Amino acid sequence: MKINPGNTLLTKNRLDNISEHDRHRQHYLDVVQAFSRLSYESIYIIDYSNMSFEYVSDNPLFLCGHTADEVLQLGYEFYFRHVPAADLELLSILNDAGFDFYAALPEKERKQYSISYDFHLTSRAGKQILVNHRLTPLFLTTEGKIWKSMCMVSLSSQQKSGNVRIFKQGSNDIWKLNLETRKWIKSAKPVLTDRELEVLRMYAQGFSISQIAEKIFVAPDTIKYYRRRIFERLEVSNIADALAQAVNNRLV
Repeated sequence: MKINPGNTLLTKNRLDNISEHDRHRQHYLDVVQAFSRLSYESIYIIDYSNMSFEYVSDNPLFLCGHTADEVLQLGYEFYFRHVPAADLELLSILNDAGFDFYAALPEKERKQYSISYDFHLTSRAGKQILVNHRLTPLFLTTEGKIWKSMCMVSLSSQQKSGNVRIFKQGSNDIWKLNLETRKWIKSAKPVLTDRELEVLRMYAQGFSISQIAEKIFVAPDTIKYYRRRIFERLEVSNIADALAQAVNNRLV
């Protein structure tokens, strides 16, 4: 599939015009900026009416050598410059599939859903990092189309691009995108026991195996058993990835 800057990545959500009713919104960017100051993650506000960014966090890790103002001016051209061709195709596929998914939802529920996926960014120096994007609708038009979205960017806990997931607020359901068939497969979030969550939270606080064992009055080998069970349930191989998965799945 050939992709060039003349194409958009979001053909399923073309907005021809925005009504005055839709434009009459309370100003919210001060709140976004305040939240950005409190988070290590980068925040983007995407405006689908003109395929631009309304806000970009000043976080150099995800700007590929640009300033936030430069990325703001580049808009989606930023991705054409800094995302490898294979991952651009991935973004095109997941956006088509994602907007098809949203279009099938009852309009009143659309803001309850968010999408997560991983892809590479290449800096101007040629170095690649794997990042995670999580998007959720911010404003809908009166016709129910997504007008603006909030995107949070962080380092990915995965090993490769893809990992496309849709989550619903207040639900244990997850929809995973099969990139070959381009179909969504419904599954459930991984579940940890109360004890496993307790152990994981203590790892997040920086406690060692022996310290955790002392705090919950068990042997260190029992903590190692809980850790193995956590890895199995979250399908990871180390505690850093376990914590990242738990956060991404809103388990802790």
